[in-house]
This record gives sequence, C-alpha cells and structure tokens, in this order.
Amino acid sequence: MNNYYSIIMAGGVGKRFWPRSRKKNPKQLLNIFQTDTMINLTIKRLEKISTINNIFIVTNHSQAKMILAQNNKLKWKNFIIEPSGKNTAPAIALAVAHIAKKDPTAIVGLFPADHLIKNDEKFITSVNEAIKVATMRNVLVTFGIKPTFPSTGYGYIQIEKETLPNYDFVYKTKTFAEKPNLSTAERFIESKEFLWNSGMFVWKCTTLLKAIHDHTPELFRTISKIKELIGTKRYESSIEKLWSSIAPISIDYGVLEKATNVKVVLCTFDWSDIGSWDAVYKLNDKDNNQNVKHSDGLLKESTGNYVYSKNSQIFTYNIHDLIIIEDNGVVLVIPKKDSEHVKDIVDTLQINDKENLL
Repeated sequence: MNNYYSIIMAGGVGKRFWPRSRKKNPKQLLNIFQTDTMINLTIKRLEKISTINNIFIVTNHSQAKMILAQNNKLKWKNFIIEPSGKNTAPAIALAVAHIAKKDPTAIVGLFPADHLIKNDEKFITSVNEAIKVATMRNVLVTFGIKPTFPSTGYGYIQIEKETLPNYDFVYKTKTFAEKPNLSTAERFIESKEFLWNSGMFVWKCTTLLKAIHDHTPELFRTISKIKELIGTKRYESSIEKLWSSIAPISIDYGVLEKATNVKVVLCTFDWSDIGSWDAVYKLNDKDNNQNVKHSDGLLKESTGNYVYSKNSQIFTYNIHDLIIIEDNGVVLVIPKKDSEHVKDIVDTLQINDKENLL
C-alpha cells in the first residue's frame, strides 16, 4: 500500500492529566503505563501498517521538538506544523492537504497520539478493512468500539443493523450522538445499535476534501489556498495569516454529522482514549486493596486510590477512592469520580496568576 499514509494528531495539551501533563510535557509525551510514552506506543503500532516515512505527525512547533527528542526514528519531514490549535477539522484538513499535495491518490488513516490500544493484530485487521472500503468507495470511514459499559465520557455512533455487502465489519451510520447522560447511555447499550466514537478515521484525501467543500466551505477555501502554497517559498510567510482566519470546529460537527457517506468499522480490540486519571486507574493493575501506587510511602487502611509521585513519599490513612498526584512540587487531590474536572482547575490557573504551573 504505497499510497497509504498514517497521520497522528498530537497537538493537545491534556488538561485532564495535570499536573503531570503541562505545556513542556503534554499528555502524549507522558509514560503513563510504565512502558513507553503514549505517542511512541502509537508510532510503534502504526509502523506495523506504514513505513516510518509514511507516518506524519500534526502538532505545533514546540511539541514537534519534544517528540523529536524522544524518538530518534523521526525527522523534521515527518511533521506537519499547525500554527495554532483550531480543533480537529482544520488540523485534519491541513494534514490531508499536505499528503494530497505529495500524493494525489493517497489514502490516509488519522489516529490520536494518546489512545491506549491493545491487541495490535485486531487493530491492524480493522485498519486494513477500513482501507479496503475507503479504496473501493468514496466514503468516510470511522472506527466504532463496541461499548463495554454505559460511558458518559464518550460520544456514540448509531449504526444500521446489517453490514455492508461484502464486508464483515463495516456498517452504515444512522446518526452521531454527543456524550450522553447515564440513562441515555444505558438505553444506547440496550439497543445494541450504538458504538463508542473512537475519533479514528480512514479516507481518500480527495473524498475528505470534497466533504469539507460540501459542509464547511469557508474552511475548504482557506485550506485550498494553503494547499497551493505547500512546497513553495511563500508557504512559511503565508501560513500564519491564512491559518488565523480559520474558525475552530471539530471534524465530527463540521463534516461527519452532516455527511451521508460515513461508514463505521466495528472494532474488537481493547481501546481507551484515556480521558481522565480515573480511566488510568481502571486500566492499571491493582494491589490487594485495589490501590494503584506509583510512589514510595505507605497507603494504610486505604482502598481504591491512584497515587503517583517520582520524588516524594506519600503516606495515607483511611483514604478511599482518590487520585493523589505529586509532580514537580504540585500536589493534586481529587475524588476519582470527579477526575474529569481536573480541567476546571487548570482553567483557573491563568486567571489566578498561576500560569507558571501550566
């Protein structure tokens, strides 16, 4: 598949993983599971599908330098630099424009840098199925995960009951649903028509650019101007101004929810977008008291906690179901069930003159 390219989206800051995730060490560069950093795990997985020369990373300039410093297989040519964060639709459109300029026949897979995926062989099978359907049809392919519990933290995709002809795991979509409340999520599970929306995609560059043209024409006009400049001397001097005119919008809201040619590959590999410290707790091995402990110290009469520190010893007594994290002099203590609200703490730092902690 010489015309297949993998694109890794790695521009996020990971607010929910503060205080470990910061501007100088964002979530995708963290070694959360004591094996390797999240982005290196993603690169290793995609190397089973693409050569390293056909793997591209969309991120900002400072993160690109950090990623380069921890992966000696990568070169600057593996990076597509996003001048500023504009949500997923502009980032994906910029990446696709670069690949299309390089190879007009290209098929691309897009994968976040910070997802945890087990069962690599099943992952490869799903990607190959997506490439097959994207090659044969002008469709936008996304990956749906069979729900294992009624999650309120994931978006959902409703699918038709029958697969497409000649495909064992590919379905037509009915609708996209935002993150539901618990009762709605339970109804989704009971219906057996809903999958978790993984945020991973495969499509021809031409198919995606047409969808952007049809559904977000202002973005298409700007990306078309940028595409014309790629590879020219004017690109660096023009990209900032053109990029600044783009309105932020997600690929789901801007394109996929409006398109009628979206197909879903039903995936069977273990997957998590690791959206909170509670998710990390659930994915780690526990001791006899259901604690996850990555620090020196002692958890006495304490159960169900996630504790992390590289430099400090942490001692607790009669503490239950908490996230306790120390990183470079900053300590976070929050109930596991509220761990998605770490973002709310981070959002207050700037207005409280604590920007040095970001």
